[in-house]
Amino acid sequence: MQVPLLDLTLQHREIAGDIAAAMAPVIDEQRFILGPVVDQFEREIEAYLPVTHAIGCASGTDAILLALRAFDCGPGDEVVTSPFTFFATAGAIHNVGARSVFADIQPDTFNLDPACADDAVTERTKVVMPVHLFGQMADMTAFRALGEGRGVRILEDAAQAIGARQRTADGEWITTGTLGDACAFSFFPTKNLGAFGDAGMTVTNDADTAERLRKLRVHGGRQMYHHEEVGYNSRLDALQAAVLRAKLPHLRAWSDARRHHAAFYDGALAGIDGIVTPVVKPDSESIFNQYTLRVLDGRRDALSEHLKAAGIGSGVYYPVPLHLQECFAYLGYREGQFPHAEQACREVLSLPVFPELTQAQLSYVAETIGAFFGR
Repeated sequence: MQVPLLDLTLQHREIAGDIAAAMAPVIDEQRFILGPVVDQFEREIEAYLPVTHAIGCASGTDAILLALRAFDCGPGDEVVTSPFTFFATAGAIHNVGARSVFADIQPDTFNLDPACADDAVTERTKVVMPVHLFGQMADMTAFRALGEGRGVRILEDAAQAIGARQRTADGEWITTGTLGDACAFSFFPTKNLGAFGDAGMTVTNDADTAERLRKLRVHGGRQMYHHEEVGYNSRLDALQAAVLRAKLPHLRAWSDARRHHAAFYDGALAGIDGIVTPVVKPDSESIFNQYTLRVLDGRRDALSEHLKAAGIGSGVYYPVPLHLQECFAYLGYREGQFPHAEQACREVLSLPVFPELTQAQLSYVAETIGAFFGR
């Protein structure tokens, strides 16, 4: 039996007609850059989350970069974030001229620890950027309080977590994008809501931030050939918006299926010495963009090879923490400063969890892991 880490062809077969129908008017009208289809998708995301303003852009990386620029974050400023995340988080900080300041993660959820982030704030900190890793929200109530108490902006990196939820102390469910000053999403094809290429979006409840984002994505001007500042060419393509509009009505069901698969793995792998299944906080609802184990005692790579030999895909997200990446050596960090992040890089292994997996495939993955550990 073959079980790939991800197979997007299965999803496409189910909705190919819907996508073709959504793309056809864009092709017929030959309006490929921004336009009414992008406007419609932005309104639909505003309703889905819900937020007041959604601004489409060219990629999830640009969604972060544009938000940082909208916050006037640049040379001399610091941004506190996680060292255990995809490169784009810190890459965008570097590319606006600011300095990444890392803080350690919570070992159970892999998300940025609010207490560690608070300790890392200085008089130069302009933004704190929690990452909602693998589909589970960071503690946004704590980060909202941190931002208000420290006078800094909170930018959510929700590239992997569109639609994830968290319950506040008063019992209210909140979603990604609703408590931060802005929130960045990626629609890279492997995300729960994926385009046919690169695409992204920044959302906010602040009108001034939204207006700035709309300018920055089109070379810094409200009106063509009139530029108030130097911006970017980071517009959401109409064809990508059409694809995403066709997929959006399915998103909740797809995320539900991922949760169902995760629950099966949790039960089937329970009690195996040598692994730790993902921890989801009682007040959180993950969308499981990844189902990520900890593999203990230095056996992660051996388990990965065992799965590969059995025809099962797996992935390591991420093998090297950002503070130890060669390109960030100038920041002056050293090994041992963020032990939880570094340990996660040595232990994490993600299993197939995409919605179209069959029960037979899920069982085969669990049985193969059990056999590796002698169960």
